[in-house]
Parts: sequence; C-alpha cells; structure tokens
Amino acid sequence: MPLDRNQLAQRAALELQDGFYVNLGIGIPTLVANYVPKEMTVWLQSENGLLGMGEFPSESEVDADLINAGKQTVTGVAGHSFFSSAESFGMIRGGHIDLAILGAMEVSQEGDLANWMIPGKLVKGMGGAMDLVAGVKRRIVVMEHANKRGDAKIIPTCTLPLTGKHCVDMLITDMCVMKMDETLRRFVLTEVAPGITVDDVKARTTADFKVAPSVIEVRL
Repeated sequence: MPLDRNQLAQRAALELQDGFYVNLGIGIPTLVANYVPKEMTVWLQSENGLLGMGEFPSESEVDADLINAGKQTVTGVAGHSFFSSAESFGMIRGGHIDLAILGAMEVSQEGDLANWMIPGKLVKGMGGAMDLVAGVKRRIVVMEHANKRGDAKIIPTCTLPLTGKHCVDMLITDMCVMKMDETLRRFVLTEVAPGITVDDVKARTTADFKVAPSVIEVRL
C-alpha cells in the first residue's frame, strides 16, 4: 500500500537528528512536527519568524496569532522565539539550518527541483524556497510519486520553473525512498512502501534512476 500523508511525515522524521535546526515546507512537510521523537531536541524553524515550532495544536490550544509559513496555526516548544523575517532569512542564507524538508511538483533525475509555481496559475510568491535550497545543508523532498492526473513527478527534466538545480539530496514519496548519488548524479532506490515492488516504481517513474543492491521495505 502506498504511504499516506502522515506516514510520509513519519518517514521524513526518521531523518532528524538531535540538535538539528530544521525548516519545514508547506504541505506534507508541516506534518513532520507531529513526529519529532520525544527524546530528541529538534528546533523547527519557520521562515515567517519562528524558531521552536511544536506539534499542531488541539482545539483548545489554537492561537490565531501563532502560525507557520503556510498560515496554519501551530504551537511552540519550551524556549521558542519570534523574530522578523529578515532575521529568519539570515539564518537560512547564513547556512545555520541543517535540514529543509520540502514539497515538490517536479524533481528531475539530476536532482533539480520545481516547487514554487505553475505557469498560468495565481501564486502568492516563491516564499523562501529558493533561499532554502541554496542555503540549507541538506534538502529532502516529500511528495506523492505522481500528480493528480497520474503523471510521473520524478522526470528526466523539469518542465516547470526551477527552484534550484542539483539541490535534492533525498526523495520520500508514497511509493519509495530514493537517495541522490553525487558521483552518478542519479537517484538510487533504497526503500519501497509495503506492497510496492521495484517494478511498480519503475512503471510510475520516467526519470533514469538506479536500484540499490538491497532494497528494503519502509519501516516507520
């Protein structure tokens, strides 16, 4: 069975490390805040000016003034802080964020990312996407393997405007996990969702990719 949105977030949370400063992109990545291991200290940063994001609030905890970059209400962990977006982008551009977990509309076989606009559709702006892929130490993309029409999102070359080139280090989709091999400049399939086979992934992917000698089932 393909992974659902919460399972995608759970798998992405396995990439967190104690002491990390992490930016969560809009969409599925925001759910990662609900799966930070209790024994781990991870500082979640939102580019609108919040460091120390916690889990999504219960109905009684909702504070309409406390939101993430996607305008969703959030909570803060002990020690959280607020600041201007200028300081927030100083963190990002200064290389102080260890990991960005982002969504995507397209990813190329070489790790190019398109995640900020579709031509002809109204967008509010690119937000911090281009700064994140340029300034953060590691970038993970979490997304569905195919779009709503069933078309592959991991493709030879991006057709949408790029957010960044050669910037995706890891892909987590509802079908599989792929890691970028910097030498080959190709993704390597390392994990598949329960009930999904390597051939299933090949059938839904138009990009060229490699298969690890031992592909394991995603464990959450």
